[in-house]
Amino acid sequence: MTNVALIGGHGKVALLAAPLLIEAGDEVSSWIRNPEHAADVEATGARAVVLDVQHASTEELTTAFEGIDVVVWSAGAGGGDPERTWAVDRDAAIRTMDAAEKAGVGRYVMVSYIGAGPDHGIPEDNSFFAYAQSKAEADAHLRESSLRWTILGPGTLTLEEPTGKIAVYEPGEEPERAETSRGNVARTIVAAVHSDNSVGRTINYTDGDQPVEDVFGQS
Repeated sequence: MTNVALIGGHGKVALLAAPLLIEAGDEVSSWIRNPEHAADVEATGARAVVLDVQHASTEELTTAFEGIDVVVWSAGAGGGDPERTWAVDRDAAIRTMDAAEKAGVGRYVMVSYIGAGPDHGIPEDNSFFAYAQSKAEADAHLRESSLRWTILGPGTLTLEEPTGKIAVYEPGEEPERAETSRGNVARTIVAAVHSDNSVGRTINYTDGDQPVEDVFGQS
């Protein structure tokens, strides 16, 4: 059994991923900021952990990660407030990586977005800049860590029914219309958690024709 900490547990992707992880035999702790969301999380079969990662220290996070095998970051500030975006999508994400290293977690799966990186090309006066730059810096920190990482880069998230099939793109080859169903993102999270072949890989993808299990391979 793999003990998974799913950060951002009340997000649409996490609520879809939790039952799939449990179905795969994992034990899931879904981390949430608002205790009023606990019932929604526990309805998926996960254990709700109320912990505000925006304000939690590295030491507090390290303690919370004790006994965890895999950390999945599926959280986000949700845009609109640049200050909170920096605080959550960059600073808090980086603290969870440092804490995971200190706690001996070893494995970390980051949900980023397609095309994320230092060459994102978003100007500083664009409202999307804080998010794009936060993800670029957080992803870079993860790559430089000692963690066994996987970075997932889905396209624009939709509520379409998941197909279990995706299309993978090399950096710079992303299509203009890049959409990925949240259900397919949930499936890639499960695949990454269970695939040693995805360690050290950044996987940029949209909905497509290739089965998720073929992309991630067998451990």
